[in-house]
Amino acid sequence: MEEFRHCYSRLCRESGAEPQETVLQKLQELPRGRLDLATQSLTVDTCRALGKLLQKEALLTELILSDCMLSEEGATLLLQGLCANTIVRFLDLKGNNLQAAGTEALGLLLRQNKSIQSLTLEWNNLGTWEDAFAAFSRALAGNGTLRQLDLRNNQISHKGAEELALALTCNASLQQLDLRWNNIGLLGGRALVNSLPRNRALWRLELAGNNIPGDVLRAVEQAMDRNRERQTTSRENQARAHVLSKEVQHLQEEKSRQFLDLMETIDKQRKEMARSSRASAACVEQLQEALNERHSVINALKAKLQMAEAARALSEQKAQSLGELLAAAEQEQQSLAQKQAKEHRLEQQEAAERESKLLRDLSAANEKNLLLRNQVDELERKVRSRQEQLFLARQELSSKTAELKMRASQAEERLELEKKRSRQSLEDLEQLRAKEVEHMTRHLEESERTMQERVQRLEASRLSLEEQQRLAQLEEKLRLLAQARDEAQSACLQQRQTVADAQARASQLGLQVEGLRRRLEELQQELSNKDQEKVAEVSRVRVELQEQNGRLQAELAAQEALREKVAALERRLKVTASDHREALLDRESENASLREKLRLKEAEIARIREEEVQRASFLQNAVLAYVQGSPLRAMSPPK
Repeated sequence: MEEFRHCYSRLCRESGAEPQETVLQKLQELPRGRLDLATQSLTVDTCRALGKLLQKEALLTELILSDCMLSEEGATLLLQGLCANTIVRFLDLKGNNLQAAGTEALGLLLRQNKSIQSLTLEWNNLGTWEDAFAAFSRALAGNGTLRQLDLRNNQISHKGAEELALALTCNASLQQLDLRWNNIGLLGGRALVNSLPRNRALWRLELAGNNIPGDVLRAVEQAMDRNRERQTTSRENQARAHVLSKEVQHLQEEKSRQFLDLMETIDKQRKEMARSSRASAACVEQLQEALNERHSVINALKAKLQMAEAARALSEQKAQSLGELLAAAEQEQQSLAQKQAKEHRLEQQEAAERESKLLRDLSAANEKNLLLRNQVDELERKVRSRQEQLFLARQELSSKTAELKMRASQAEERLELEKKRSRQSLEDLEQLRAKEVEHMTRHLEESERTMQERVQRLEASRLSLEEQQRLAQLEEKLRLLAQARDEAQSACLQQRQTVADAQARASQLGLQVEGLRRRLEELQQELSNKDQEKVAEVSRVRVELQEQNGRLQAELAAQEALREKVAALERRLKVTASDHREALLDRESENASLREKLRLKEAEIARIREEEVQRASFLQNAVLAYVQGSPLRAMSPPK
């Protein structure tokens, strides 16, 4: 792949652009036969260079260009390069936002390329441009190599689906087509269903997420099942025909080998007879030479006559051996005919056993169908009972939710009232405390001022008065003032204690509010748990119903499959019986032709035998006539 990398760099530099580093790294790590440039942003120059390389590159079989942010020009250059490629089998153009020009380039690719078997076009916008998509569909109709096509999420409307339906009526190679998550709708689905009876190659068609009704989807699935069964039966028939052709070819080779062996034996016999005839001719010449010598050749003539008689006996023995060979061939032919008859009887017995087995299977399937119907009725009763229970549970749940909501609303109202009361009491307490504190501070300030004034007056009076009585009075007054100050301080402490009590009560009220809030949250949590349990129970019942329906549908489908298998086996049985009859007729005709050939060979052997007998009699007559006409006849004793 180093050569591929150098060629890419050279082509980029020739076009006046620098090669992309990410592409060079991918080409350096390139596995054999696979080029993966997914998620790489390819420029137009890179697409031009890759298109030129793909025209003559004979090593890549997979090309992955998904999510490459290809522009219209870059995609067109790449696809034009792939038109002349004959090696690439897999092409992935997922998520490249191909539009009108890209769709037309894809149509050109499908018309000219004869090697791509899998094409992935997911997450593009091919269906948005109706004229370009129509050209793409016409190109798909004429393509004969594509086996798999992925058109998911391509904005294909019902008109695009009609174009694809027209293409499917003409295409005979596409086997898998994925059209999920488009906008085909009812009209497009009906058009596709109408085109499927004329297409026998497509066996997988995905149409989920297209707003197509269930009956149309079921019709599509039935058509796909028929195509799959047709393909399996065609493959089985081809395999059987291949096996039968091999058997027929083997029989023909064996019969031709036997015929060649027979012809070789006949040729050998002819050569031996020709050799014997040449030997007899040599003997005749020797007799003629010996007769020229007259007296010395008579004994030699007698010996030669004996040799001729021995040769005749040998020829008779050979003829007898040929007759034995013919009898053995006839016996072998009879044994073959008996063997064929025995095989035919065995095949008939096997066919009868198969038919009885199929009938037993059919009866078992019918019994199973009855059991399944009973189960379906029982499950329907259970479903109705579950639905009633679910309805009662829903009613109970709704009543409980209403009750819980009412309790929650009452609790909230009580909580609001408590909050208002506590807030009002706190505000009142705060106002009272503030007023009392302010009053006490004013009183203390006034008392301090008065005290200071009294102290000043007392000091002035103490200084002015020097008498002991005044001093005692002043001390008494000081003591009284100290008592008043202590009383004021104790009152302030009492006010502070009342403020602390009010704060403790406010904190207790806050704790009560917090507890009520937690209780409300617990009630809300219980309500949400009840809702979740209700949803879980409903979903569980739905899942159970869906599973039961799925099992019933699967069993019904299995019964349908068994019925179709029984019908297919009956058809196969009829086909095999007709094939066996045709094979027996062919073998009988071959046996008749072999009998005719044997009869001709026997006639030829009889004719050769008669000719040999005539030649021997002619030779004997000639020898006797020659001996009788010679002058030594009187001297020779009579025969």
